[in-house]
Amino acid sequence: MKTSLSLIVLTLNEELNLPHCLNSIEGLAEPIFVVDSGSEDATQEIARQHGARVVEHAFENQAQQFNWALESLPIETDWILRLDADEYLLPELREEIRKVLPGLPAHVTGLYMKRRVIFQDRWIRHGGYYPTWLLRLFRRGKGRSELLEMDEHLVVTEGETRCLKHDFVDHNRKGLSFWSRKHVEFAEREARVLLKRQWPQSGGIGSEGRLAGTPPERTRWLKYNVYLGAPPFLRAFLYFVYRYVLRLGFLDGREGLIFHVLQGFWYRFYVDAKLWEMRRAVKE
Repeated sequence: MKTSLSLIVLTLNEELNLPHCLNSIEGLAEPIFVVDSGSEDATQEIARQHGARVVEHAFENQAQQFNWALESLPIETDWILRLDADEYLLPELREEIRKVLPGLPAHVTGLYMKRRVIFQDRWIRHGGYYPTWLLRLFRRGKGRSELLEMDEHLVVTEGETRCLKHDFVDHNRKGLSFWSRKHVEFAEREARVLLKRQWPQSGGIGSEGRLAGTPPERTRWLKYNVYLGAPPFLRAFLYFVYRYVLRLGFLDGREGLIFHVLQGFWYRFYVDAKLWEMRRAVKE
């Protein structure tokens, strides 16, 4: 018995990454929905060449875009898979999904998958960065995205979740300059979220996480209750030492050094710098 599965991919100028994503699910997911927010490259053409249905919709943030897709697209399959354009399934995971889905009991409504990050063509295996468990596969009508400005995750609205054994890969091929610009945007968004925690009247802040919850909830709890309890600026340095030394990030080689310095120190330091700037502006 075959279980039907559809794929949703959100895109904006993803001609370098999208072919790898769509090739990886060949023969597994149908239909494929690509929700594009105004690409100016060959993204839409590539999507159509792979048999995807392309729908254009103005982008506000990841959470709202994905939830709009769930509510608006003509999805009739039993299961829905969510991938970013720079992500793809390893063949082992594709086959595991094909075999596992038909035998799952009805009360299992979501599946967690392990993310493997490739940075400058190297697998970042250390520093506590692998595995990262993310819910990306759920029964139709049983999942949604948290409505958070930053670090949003998919959640199931009812039922139980299980974990798959094999990996999917996050491998953005746009280069270091794109990575840096994207993380500057992430830092500014995260600083706004942290500012709202101090002045709740400026907007909602979302979930604080749970230590005994799902993997994303546990990470969120540690961030808000441990990391943010340390002094600003110093905590970025301490986090880098934790990742690079205590969690053996140095074993990831030169590429790992670049990644852990930029993602584990520079990015966190920049968040604190933006937060300091915003606090000063509010006080003035």
